[in-house]
Amino acid sequence: MSRRLVNKLILLFTFIIILVVGSLTYISYQMLQKESITNSISSTSNNLLLVNQNLEDYLMGMEQLSLPQIRYEEITYAITHESQEYASKMYLEDYLRGLYYSRNDLKAIYLYVVKENKYYAISKVNNDVKIETGNNSAIKELPWYEKTMSSAQNRSFQSFVTPNSDPGYSVNSEESFMAYHRVLRSIVSRQPQAVLSFYYDSSVRDEILSDIPVDAGQHLLYLSPDNEPFYTDDPEFYSRVKEASLLDKLAEQSNGEFTWSEEQQKYLVVYDVGEQEGWKLVKPIPYTQIYEAARTTRNISFSIGFLFLVLSIIVVIYFSNAITKPLQRLSYQMNRFSTGDFDAEAEVKGRDEIAYLSRHFNQMVKRTNDLINERYKMKLVEKNAILKALEAEINPHFLYNALQAISTKALKNERYDIADMVDALALTLRYCISGKDIVQAREELKHIENYLSLQKARFGSRLQVTYAWDESLRELEIPKLSLQTLVENSIKHALEKVSSTITIDISASLTETHAVISVWDNGPGFTPERLAQVRSSFESEWEDREGDNESIGLVNLNTRLKLLYGGKAELQIETDKGGTRMLMLLSRGGVSHV
Repeated sequence: MSRRLVNKLILLFTFIIILVVGSLTYISYQMLQKESITNSISSTSNNLLLVNQNLEDYLMGMEQLSLPQIRYEEITYAITHESQEYASKMYLEDYLRGLYYSRNDLKAIYLYVVKENKYYAISKVNNDVKIETGNNSAIKELPWYEKTMSSAQNRSFQSFVTPNSDPGYSVNSEESFMAYHRVLRSIVSRQPQAVLSFYYDSSVRDEILSDIPVDAGQHLLYLSPDNEPFYTDDPEFYSRVKEASLLDKLAEQSNGEFTWSEEQQKYLVVYDVGEQEGWKLVKPIPYTQIYEAARTTRNISFSIGFLFLVLSIIVVIYFSNAITKPLQRLSYQMNRFSTGDFDAEAEVKGRDEIAYLSRHFNQMVKRTNDLINERYKMKLVEKNAILKALEAEINPHFLYNALQAISTKALKNERYDIADMVDALALTLRYCISGKDIVQAREELKHIENYLSLQKARFGSRLQVTYAWDESLRELEIPKLSLQTLVENSIKHALEKVSSTITIDISASLTETHAVISVWDNGPGFTPERLAQVRSSFESEWEDREGDNESIGLVNLNTRLKLLYGGKAELQIETDKGGTRMLMLLSRGGVSHV
């Protein structure tokens, strides 16, 4: 498909459409997710705030009901004299009846006389309201009694939501969700006279909480200031929340939210803290429900995008064919021309770029025909020949003797610098024309010193060289001129490329498998494209390599290493902003050279 222009255009425009539609869908999905969280927090916080205010008013009504107010002295008098005076006893019973009939959500009221360990109880039995009395000294041992007595507000709330909550009286805790206990003290001595206990059913509470929508998977908790549950839609969920110390994260401010994870489920926990007493309404909402609308919108967007994509592809195919058909006709005529049919002629329609190409193609065909007619007898193809001619053959020994004569002449004229350069050149020439292919490292290092002395005469102090070659490795046998090839590369690609000082570091080391020879320079290094090109030339076959004058020395050296030491020997190049390091790895064992 990629060989045809029409398919390339279709793929290009289809990719653009998918990218645009996918990006817009993803962005809108992310925005909807954030908007969903914001809306959930805002709506849930406002809802919990209003409901919690109603619940606090409900609790405040309990407290107002428990206070005798203007009849406080009469009540305390009747409590202290109920065992002695029948009138006081009747007064207490009438008082309890008045309290019981004042509300519809009361299951029972108990008045516990502290001094007598005696209690008065009013409740409905078989649709008949009855008052009964009894003695129970164990009341004082109950946790709620101790909590009420020690309370600075002379009252306490007792929850029956959790199991094992003992009311102390013959009250069915399954029919009541809570009890409110109030201490009645003597105004003069402040000693406790009695404890008034109200047991409430959940009718009013449930009616108030019904204003909070709770969908499947969501939960609702109503907690006292000390995090005792007075309502929970799922006791098992409350147990998990308590074990996870989730309630400790509830802050003291009026409202807030945080994220809580439970196994595979992730919740947004929104809560409200009452301003009067600090009662808390907590609503954990699964993020899966919050994101449901966003996912639905995303799926709809994908569906619309898919339909749009199909329609767009049809339009793209139509217009792509309309654009490429003239090109196909032109390509067909060009193919005829390339095969030798010089009667090819492209159809020219309109004034666009394709018509311009077709017109000039026809002109080219016409001119080609003219040239063929004029030079019909000329050769179209010429043989490639390799001309080998030696214009001169220099005797290396004669050249070496001539250099020695020049050096002697320079010494006689006290031109010691020229003499040193000529000597270095002579030694370099003698080393190069020696017949050995493998030399010891000390010989190669000596040759490098002569070679670098010539380069320092050219570059001066800009060329700095350091050696880190252990004496034990100077007997190492390496390919002749291999080290020079690496040093020449550093000079060519580092020293000649910049005007600053370049340092070349020459070192050698041994590993378990290789002898490693390193040449490092702090030059600009290889570009990524150039480095990839050189590494690719290392891997290509010898007959497939194209001419590359800049890296021919490195390629030849890598080939020599493979031939001399086997496939495990190689030439590596590492480059970064700090410089370039060339590593020559010579295999140890299996080949006698290392």
